[in-house]
Amino acid sequence: MAATPERDVPPGQDDVIIIGGGHNGLTCAAYLARAGLKVTVLERRGVVGGAAVTEEFHPGFRNSVASYTVSLLQPKVIDELDLRAHGLRIVQRRRNNFLPLPDGQYLLTGAGQTQAQLAKFSLRDAQALPAYEARLEAIADVLRAMALQPPPNITGEGWWKALPELLRGATLGRRLMSLDQTLRQELLDLFTISAAEYLERWFESAPVKALFGFDGVVGNYASPYTPGSAYVLLHHVFGEVDGVKGAWGHAIGGMGAITQAMAASARAAGARIRTDAGVAQVLVQGGRAVGVRLQDGQALRARSVVANVNPRLLYQHLLRPEHVPPATAERMAHWRCGSGTFRMNVALDRLPSFTALPGEGDHLTAGIILAPSLDYMDRAYLDARAHGWAREPIVELLIPSTLDETLAPPGQHVASLFCQHVAPELPAGRSWDDHREEVADLMIATVERYAPGFAASVLGRQIKSPLDLERDFGLIGGDIFHGALSLNQLFSARPALGQAGYRGALPGLYLCGAGTHPGGGVTGAPGHNAARVVMGDLR
Repeated sequence: MAATPERDVPPGQDDVIIIGGGHNGLTCAAYLARAGLKVTVLERRGVVGGAAVTEEFHPGFRNSVASYTVSLLQPKVIDELDLRAHGLRIVQRRRNNFLPLPDGQYLLTGAGQTQAQLAKFSLRDAQALPAYEARLEAIADVLRAMALQPPPNITGEGWWKALPELLRGATLGRRLMSLDQTLRQELLDLFTISAAEYLERWFESAPVKALFGFDGVVGNYASPYTPGSAYVLLHHVFGEVDGVKGAWGHAIGGMGAITQAMAASARAAGARIRTDAGVAQVLVQGGRAVGVRLQDGQALRARSVVANVNPRLLYQHLLRPEHVPPATAERMAHWRCGSGTFRMNVALDRLPSFTALPGEGDHLTAGIILAPSLDYMDRAYLDARAHGWAREPIVELLIPSTLDETLAPPGQHVASLFCQHVAPELPAGRSWDDHREEVADLMIATVERYAPGFAASVLGRQIKSPLDLERDFGLIGGDIFHGALSLNQLFSARPALGQAGYRGALPGLYLCGAGTHPGGGVTGAPGHNAARVVMGDLR
């Protein structure tokens, strides 16, 4: 249900204006309003939620449009904003992942069967699994705790101003020292090496490495052999559902149910939310952010402005060049965006039946990964760079209607296709507007190879190329993370040295989106962390 537009803000200055009604902006707004601050959220589209929205895309069929699955949403945010009381209900997948293979074999994880499934391909891999999971879980526990804390904000200021950051760094150091030496070395490796190199330390079977390696390329326009892709793998194991670490789930009603609950929580605390209120410019006076000008020309003032947008969008489009410090302008010129993502929803008249595991079953509630090996994923990336899209693409298929009967008519279903790799911008001056349908046909045909009859079951489809994701949701280059999760764009360098503490390049300006620590995914962590900083400054 769309947010109620409020076209006229009551007279008087806001404490905070938030640009962008995505999940982090709504999280930030709810915390600030609960602290008694006067908050207005401005959303360009007609509905709040950003990339976490649910829409009807074919008569009688609804689904999440961009983001599509739940795991990384912070339990603290769910509890403190009382999202369940505002209608949020999350159910866990009955199986985690299903990897059908071209030769008719498959891997199916979850429900206590993962080790037995790995043993079908390698007894050695099955025996290695508990130690692999324990290592990642120990490291993920430390990083989960760090996700809800601003990282040390490294600046060139004097020691007296840097002291709080030094103390924060000492706290971080104590957390890291809680890991033994082996795990500290492992963490360093995970930040720097490739997913393939890391997985090859543990496993020998190509399907097993593909199963785990997929997390290293999700939203990452790179090969699993690219240095740094191991961290992307780690980033995707942070999550939990109902206290089950590493689990994946579905929000009943789609991802829009999360953001509608957040909006309801923010409104209940007193925040105002305006839709159809795109921001054209951040207003600056005396070197300080003092408000915004809307696309309709209306000017709004506030003590603070919080941007829930890609940092490049903020500094290159919403601020005049003369207001952006040279170091920040240079940083944004090199800010790497582009997920290599092509997103689709399809309406189905029946469930697919996979050659590797025919018929219905819990495997259809899983994330269905169509990418049989790391080498296949590598070829997909190289092909996308040369051609514009992989002619043998990576596809993750989810069928949320197996868990949520509200999304489709009885007996029918909806499926999400998260497809890679595609170039954020096509080479040789071509446009995604000219190739959208062609590539969508390829994605359907890819599923058809594993599940004959799938193409014939499609009643309708919704297509989001990287260009569509940018135009619709402000995801530059289709980047679902607001900036690559590479070592030079993480932690104290996200989005830039000196801005890691959610304070922007100008006084009165803050950032709260996925382009800040701890990065992308529907987490609520950047919104939570930024709200704490803004509250402290305004007090």
